Amino acid sequence: MLFKDVLGQDHIKNHLTRSVSLGRIPHAQLFVGPEGSGTLAMAIAYSQYILCSNVGNENNTGNSSCNLKFENFAHPDLHFVFPVATNDIVKSHPVSANFLQEWRAFIKENPYGSLFDWYKTIGIQNKQGQIGVDEASEINKALALKSYEGGYKIMIIWMADKMNLAASNKLLKLLEEPPNKTVFILITESLDDILQTILSRCQVLDFIGLSETVIANELMTTQNCEEKQAQKIAHQSEGNYNLALHLLHNDTEDFPFETWFIDWVRSAFKAKGNAAAIQDLIVWSEMIASLGREVQKQFLHYCIYFFRQALLTNYQATELVFFESKENNFDLKKFAPFIDGNNITLIFNELEDAIYHIERNGNSKIILTDLSIKLTRLIHKK
Repeated sequence: MLFKDVLGQDHIKNHLTRSVSLGRIPHAQLFVGPEGSGTLAMAIAYSQYILCSNVGNENNTGNSSCNLKFENFAHPDLHFVFPVATNDIVKSHPVSANFLQEWRAFIKENPYGSLFDWYKTIGIQNKQGQIGVDEASEINKALALKSYEGGYKIMIIWMADKMNLAASNKLLKLLEEPPNKTVFILITESLDDILQTILSRCQVLDFIGLSETVIANELMTTQNCEEKQAQKIAHQSEGNYNLALHLLHNDTEDFPFETWFIDWVRSAFKAKGNAAAIQDLIVWSEMIASLGREVQKQFLHYCIYFFRQALLTNYQATELVFFESKENNFDLKKFAPFIDGNNITLIFNELEDAIYHIERNGNSKIILTDLSIKLTRLIHKK
């Protein structure tokens, strides 16, 4: 992947190419950015720039055979690590090497894909993937070998926040004293979830969401999208190119998050002073709890987005409202007055707490029922 193929983020491209030109390549970097901002695409382009000696504006003036290897992400000195879990094929001790074929196909199709997209690709959307201690051992083995082509070795760790404590501690030694000409590129969407000892050993680069112009132009150029539709999708995507692709191809309905959310808040409204309606919240909680934990987390993140859109609507910040309801009997403007400065922070805190406890294998039914009862109080808060 060439730098010219990476959308936007020109300031980061300039910084990375300059560091290579000056011979000042940090041994450990942490790319931090929201979903769809291009962190993985940038890491691959940067790796190709280093390994193939692609010095020049077009980033393709170096070793042609090396560049050819990158077309299939199969360069022997480029290593990938990413969250995995057991599935129908890999029954125990899963590591990234077990899924390399699927991984290469995944990033070739869309290097802006999300973690949940990846889980669906390998059939673990009902599980929580992780980078475990077995993976840390594989990293040690891979980097102990000499570089295949005599230059740098690059280790890209995608979603590094999914490293468990044992893996993180085992990786620390390598980050402190890396083998000669070894570069680590860690990627995350959440800086807060990175172990502090890992963070302190990395140079951090912050990515921002892509501009509407960049997304719209890419949709028109590569997806044959009409200008009006491209601009609408770019506005709705909030700087997330992966979401823009899902919206374009109408494949955001794997799980009806909007329907679940509307049913939830309607039951919560009815539940105040109505004991019978509490049963609806319990039934709703049982239904969501029956899904995989990754789906539950995705849904709760969607709830945060929905409440934020309601708040912006309430305060008439219409230029920041991207939501368009697909439910004919729901009007965001009627729901918005119930979400304001008095309850939004409390609602967000409860949703984030629920995500935290689900991620740590708490009882989903209890967590979601508790969240539902608290929501009943909070949306009626004066």
